[in-house]
Amino acid sequence: YHAALRQFLESPDDDLAEFEKTGYIRWASDLADIPQKYGVNNVYGEVGTAFANSAVANPRFAAALIGTLIKGMGFDHVVWGTDSVWYGSPQWQIEAFRRLEIPADMAQKHGFAPLGAADGAVKSAIFGYNSARLYKLDLRAELPAIGKDKLAAARAASLHAATRSNLAYGYVARRA
Repeated sequence: YHAALRQFLESPDDDLAEFEKTGYIRWASDLADIPQKYGVNNVYGEVGTAFANSAVANPRFAAALIGTLIKGMGFDHVVWGTDSVWYGSPQWQIEAFRRLEIPADMAQKHGFAPLGAADGAVKSAIFGYNSARLYKLDLRAELPAIGKDKLAAARAASLHAATRSNLAYGYVARRA
């Protein structure tokens, strides 16, 4: 849940400063250590609010968080979440994750592997393949057609639009 970060209770700047000194991120490093420490393989790190809160304002911390989770758990045990109920359209988070890479100095110092291409194995696994495997979804299965409900109509309208919309739903501060 939120990669074990205590969102809004602890400063990402303080966590990044601690990480730069020690390689440790409170709670998240502890979560990432569970598989090796206890010999289990049923622990996953979810990156939703944890990524959203750092991706734009502090991408170095976002890279440290993702690198820590992948190094400890393996990229096959990190799953994507957007918490879009709080943040509106998740497209900005998706674009930020596609562009994210572990800085070279951080990778060398902490032994982090590169995240790779936007559509590469690591990011594709985190974006959806890991959750599909976890929930035993057959991605090649033929599914029955979805009815003509409001969601299907909205999808059809969006497919015919010239460009996608990153319109934010929920609380949006109006400029004066």
